[in-house]
Amino acid sequence: MLFRDERWADGTPCWVDLMVPDRAKAVEFYQGLLGWQVEVGGADTGFYGMAAVAGRPVAGVGEIPPGQEGMPPAWTTYLAVSDVDKAVAAVTEAGGTVLAPPMDVMSAGRMAIAQDPAGAVFGLWQAGDHYGTQVLDAPGATAWNECMSRDFAAAKSFYGDVFGYGFGDMSGGGFVYATLDLSGRPVGGLGQLPAEAPADVPSSWVTYFWVADADASAARITELGGQVVEPPVDTPHGRMVAAVDNQGVSFRLMMPNEQSGKPAGWEG
Repeated sequence: MLFRDERWADGTPCWVDLMVPDRAKAVEFYQGLLGWQVEVGGADTGFYGMAAVAGRPVAGVGEIPPGQEGMPPAWTTYLAVSDVDKAVAAVTEAGGTVLAPPMDVMSAGRMAIAQDPAGAVFGLWQAGDHYGTQVLDAPGATAWNECMSRDFAAAKSFYGDVFGYGFGDMSGGGFVYATLDLSGRPVGGLGQLPAEAPADVPSSWVTYFWVADADASAARITELGGQVVEPPVDTPHGRMVAAVDNQGVSFRLMMPNEQSGKPAGWEG
């Protein structure tokens, strides 16, 4: 298990949070699945829950606020920026849309919510006291973030222009995919939604969480009221599961396998 106590480089996926109709139901599900300890804030935070592994923050759990009941429940990936106001200007210039303008989150930081030209929603996070996730390479921590897009070319152009990513080509077998690289190192992924994806599946950012046992976790998802969409399967990058939680929100799990090897400091 590795800890991080400093700001993330611009463009790095640094935080994820969940907005759902029933926060308590979500906390029960993810605590049962990922072993989180969740501390719920006061009214000044909207009762936002901070999920922790080994006492360090890894994700947020919030409730869709009154008056916004039509907002779809979802995990949101936040990309680190050093100046959120400049970042939203770059988003607009590159053809994206600002859904929630820059706002201060007390002393924690400054944030905005945006949408790329293909429709995928993501957050921007300018760190204050809160840098983002502080745990790496441990069960319950975020393992990977990727944007699966209806328009790969448009998304690639957008994210390259806004965040200065390089792209590592991982396409093959009819699958179009690239890593999002900063300083030559992959920090996330960008893929083309397959042709067989139902028409109502939108472009979106997808969150993966580390687990120690993909098969046991898949069984646990069902026990907790969620649904396994794609059962555990081995890939060159780990054993993966696609699922929805007990409020219909999509997410994925990843377990290191013999091909990928366990991350340094792995416990589980």
